[in-house]
Parts: sequence; structure tokens; C-alpha cells
Amino acid sequence: MKIAVLNGSPKGEMSITMQYVHFIQKKFPQHELDIFNVAQRIKTIRGNDKAFQKIIDLVKSSDGVLWAFPLYVLHVHSGYKRFIELISEKGAEDVFTNKYTAVLTTSIHFFDHTAHNYMNAICDDLDMKYVGGFSAYMDDLLKEKERERLILFAETLFEAIENKTPFSKSYQPVTYRKFDYIPGNVENKIDAGDKKIVILTDSEDNQTNLGRMIERFKNSFANEIEVINLHNINIKGGCLGCVQCSYENICAYGDKDGFMEFYNTRLKPADVLVFAGAIKDRYLSSRWKLFFDRGFFYTHSPSLIGKQIGFIISGSLRQIPNLRQIFEAWTDWQHANLVDFITDEYEDSAEIDALLQSFAQRLIRFADKNYIKPATFLGVGGMKVFRDDIWGRLRFPFQADHRFYKKHGIYDFPQKDFRTRIRNWIMMFLTKIPKIRKEIYTKKLKEGMIKPLQKILED
Repeated sequence: MKIAVLNGSPKGEMSITMQYVHFIQKKFPQHELDIFNVAQRIKTIRGNDKAFQKIIDLVKSSDGVLWAFPLYVLHVHSGYKRFIELISEKGAEDVFTNKYTAVLTTSIHFFDHTAHNYMNAICDDLDMKYVGGFSAYMDDLLKEKERERLILFAETLFEAIENKTPFSKSYQPVTYRKFDYIPGNVENKIDAGDKKIVILTDSEDNQTNLGRMIERFKNSFANEIEVINLHNINIKGGCLGCVQCSYENICAYGDKDGFMEFYNTRLKPADVLVFAGAIKDRYLSSRWKLFFDRGFFYTHSPSLIGKQIGFIISGSLRQIPNLRQIFEAWTDWQHANLVDFITDEYEDSAEIDALLQSFAQRLIRFADKNYIKPATFLGVGGMKVFRDDIWGRLRFPFQADHRFYKKHGIYDFPQKDFRTRIRNWIMMFLTKIPKIRKEIYTKKLKEGMIKPLQKILED
């Protein structure tokens, strides 16, 4: 059978992900895997109808589709995202309908699930038959057990196509309601003091709901608020995946475009950052994805520490919890404070006005207090993934991260806590004695857990 492999790596054939695809091809020579380097050639694809149609014809003539890509900032590469947008913009959805499909990714398992959730939902939206996903660690192909799992994954896809196996859908279609937000007057403007507030947006029409929400938010302040449009930033292209930035956080584009200068001189000095965009499929626009991808020149080190961050979004965010989690995780990892998401889902202009005003007040209050709420599992767990990999196999290429992690105490391995290790050794030895074990677990443990906290309360 014939499988269309849509490669989401900007490195094309040099991608780690493609080595997994080539392994499948060698193990199943009876099947034809036709690879098209979508992310690498996105400039040509988006500007040339024939190039786009060539991919569509490939999908149409295939028995199945394999979406194969490396993760880029909790998601797919911006070029891949743009291709997904083109499918609907050019009315090519029907070509994908009822096609059997699967997802193959490579990463270090940092929020690989959010990328898989996104692609599963996209496949459901295209009415494809989603067989499943395979999330490989970058070097899993070196391990026999993982190669066996990859073979079984491929077999499952081929057998599903051959046997016409039915598969359930995981995601409901996103529904949109037409609502025109009309902002009211601002009665009490907020004094932001010396706090620098920046709104970053891709909105090109002030008369959309998004444009009006941005204007209403700006008018909440007595101060002048800077609005930066992503379309006005000179960005030559997407992240190249070249890892040249890993030694000293200098992007390979350098001064060939304006992204690094914009990020370092206009974004980083801000105290408050508000990101404003409209939902496009199940993310924001590919222009927004370009921003997040190119920000990776700081690699695995947070670059917006201590910022107050919020989102103004036009679209059905509450129907896409995966998107919310992506931004929650990204903000947690940045060691920043996520204040709120304000959307136009409420379909009541007065209520949206009140929400935007409250949002503005909280941003300034938290900025004045330097408040950063405790990270959830999204931030704590994600940072531990980075910590362990930068300490280990990624230390050599990502030397800038290694220096940052050492300087900021991110290498907080529990093995270094010798006091706790000695206490654990003593207590584990004592609990081998039945009488002492019973005393500890039935009488002492609960009291011991709260005793240090009670001392704080007494003080």
C-alpha cells in the first residue's frame, strides 16, 4: 500500500524523525512511503498553488497519511502549522476525509502530549480515521525494545488500512457563534505607574472582536500602552532546527532579520506582556507559532522570568482545553505569572468590558507586588525534564543552558540533599523493627508531617 508521509521538520531529510520513517520503510519494503518535506518547503508551498496541489495529489492517491514531525515548543513547527491552515484555506479538506492516519513524533517528552492532542484533533476535524500516535524519545531507535514497539505501531497502521478497522473520534468539532463585541466607555482609568506594558498581536483589523478588545484593554490605562504587531516584525523565516543558538543564545539568522533585536530590546524589558490573537483551527495563527518557535534561541532557559503575562483571545478557547494547557505550561516554564485569559466567548459586551478592566487591574497589582504564583505540575514537571536532559546527554550541545542552570540552581537534584538522605536512611533502618514501625505509622507520622508547619503558625 501507499502511505503519504508529511514531514514536519524544517531540516527535511536530516531530521531525526525521518530516520524513524526510514526504519519503517526498511522493515516493510512491501509498502511505499512517499515523503514530502512540508515544513522545510513551506515558503514554496504557500506561494505556489502547484506545489501545494502536488501534496494534495499525493494524499489523494495514498491509502494512508503519516504525520511525522519533531516537537517545536509544545506543538508542531510553524511551517507545519501553516500547511494545516492552507488545507482549509484552499478547500482541500475532502481529500483527507476517511483516510487512515497516524502521528509519529520525536522529542525529549517535553509536552509531547499537547502536540499529539492537537494533531489528533486536527485529524478528527478532517474526518480522518485516527489510528494512534507514537511518541519516541530522540534516541529510542538505538534501543531494540523501542524498535520493536515502532514496528508494532507501523503494523497497526498497515493492518488498520487493510482491514478497514473502525476507530472512534476523540474530539468534538469546535463551534463558533457570531457575536459582535461593542466596547463601552472606560470610566476609571488605571495608573500603571512606571510599569512597562506591551501588547503583542497579529491582528490586522481594528474592527474585529480582537481589535476592539485590544483597544478596550488599552483604554483601561491612563498611560500610553505599546502595541506591537507580529506582522511588522522582520522575520525572515521559521526556526531552522539548526541548534546554532545552543552555545550562546544567538540565533542563526543573527542580524539578517529583526527578531532577536525585537525580542531582547522591546519584549524583554516589559513588566507586563499581553498576547492577543484569534484562534485558527485549534491554536492561534501560524504567525504566532513562528513567534514562539523563534523565541527558542534562548533554548531551554526561561527568558521572561518574573513577567506578568495574560492572553486576549478571540474564539472558542473553552472548547479547546489543550490550547489553554499549552499556554499555561509555557508560562509556568518561563517562571512568569499567568494572570488570565480573556475571550469574546461571553457574548455580552458589558461583561467582556468588566473582565478586561479587572484583567488590567490585576496585571498592575501583581506587577507592583512582584507576585509569581507557585508553578503547577506543568512547570515543575516540565523543568525537571529539561534539568535532567541538560545535565545529561544534551549538556554538550546546549552549553548556554548548562551555564544558566548552574548559575540559577536549577540542578536541584535530591541526591545533593545529604541531610534528607541521612534522615531517610535512619528512619528506614528503624522501621525494620516491627514495634517501632507500628508506632511510627499509627501514631507519629501524621503528627510529624504537620509539626514543622505548626511551628510557623506559633511564630
